[in-house]
Amino acid sequence: MASRVSSKGKGSKGRSRRGKCVKEWSTWAMKKAKVVAHYGFIPLIIVLGMNSTPKPHPFQLVNPV
Repeated sequence: MASRVSSKGKGSKGRSRRGKCVKEWSTWAMKKAKVVAHYGFIPLIIVLGMNSTPKPHPFQLVNPV
């Protein structure tokens, strides 16, 4: 019975460490994704606009009117 308790303790330590690693990795990935989305959204819209059929001038893409 004592061996059961000790094996549970070892397993739970491994799981908590793994869970902590996954949590840290997901937090890091979300921070990086937020930065990429923040700085990449407007350039993406401009590139998509430049590749449209009636080829607008760059000033027309930036101008809201």
